[in-house]
Amino acid sequence: MLGYPGMNHTLRDRDPPVRCNRSMRKATFEERGLSYASELALQNMRDLHTVLEWNTDNGIRFYRCPSKLVPWNSQFELEALPDYEALREAARRCGAVIEDHDMRLTFHPDYWCRLASDDAETRASSITAIEYHADWFELLGLDATPYYGINVHIGATYGDKEATAERFRAAIDDLSVRARKHLTVENDDTSGLWGVPELVDAVEGTGVPVLFDYHHHSFTDRELTYREGFELAAETWGEVRPATHYSEPACLRNEATRPQAHAEYVADLPAWLRRRSDVVIEAGGKEDAVARVR
Repeated sequence: MLGYPGMNHTLRDRDPPVRCNRSMRKATFEERGLSYASELALQNMRDLHTVLEWNTDNGIRFYRCPSKLVPWNSQFELEALPDYEALREAARRCGAVIEDHDMRLTFHPDYWCRLASDDAETRASSITAIEYHADWFELLGLDATPYYGINVHIGATYGDKEATAERFRAAIDDLSVRARKHLTVENDDTSGLWGVPELVDAVEGTGVPVLFDYHHHSFTDRELTYREGFELAAETWGEVRPATHYSEPACLRNEATRPQAHAEYVADLPAWLRRRSDVVIEAGGKEDAVARVR
């Protein structure tokens, strides 16, 4: 199956817009508190249902949901929200759409989520982030499995890859069993960071799968072809169908852009990648990019 991440442009352009990433600044949260966070979360969840229904109607069964579904969830338990019962009901409606149509939903926490950071406070806040994403899956009524993934990067080496890998494994051990079952880790787009072989070594024995990003592999290929890199990552998924990311560099059409930047659309999608995995197309065109590939 094919999917896209984040905002659905078609629905965003409606009046009123449909989107599931409403949030607020820290100052606003401090001023308006749980009641406003609850209001935004309920709007987001109800709009997620609209997005999922739209995806179903348009033959799209893979969606990477924004990580602002419940804003400032690091500061409270879901049950503390004034609209919790309505939120749970809206979430179960979303989960029913996902299960009834055999859809796949994943999350990709923001760049600051660094489980292997050399800063203890950052590691702790990152663990909290993984836990509340897992709580969202539970609220949706979905099983704890990497099929419904919470995808992260190790994202740095801090001058010592082996020590960083050890901190990553230790952070995995500190997660709840449920959160750990959702976790996946992705190869990076900078040559000195984490390629597929290094990630496979880092997660050995943890049960955490390696998500293969096709575009990122061009920066961290470690002399493996795209197919070889994918197959090595795919072995870590066990009985679960692998999830992958596919994008094309924007610099193919505009030389002024960074090599890491994603193009608005993709010209092609390898048949073997589509056959062997569920693919998120990371392109500026979002749902339209998926439609063009299909």
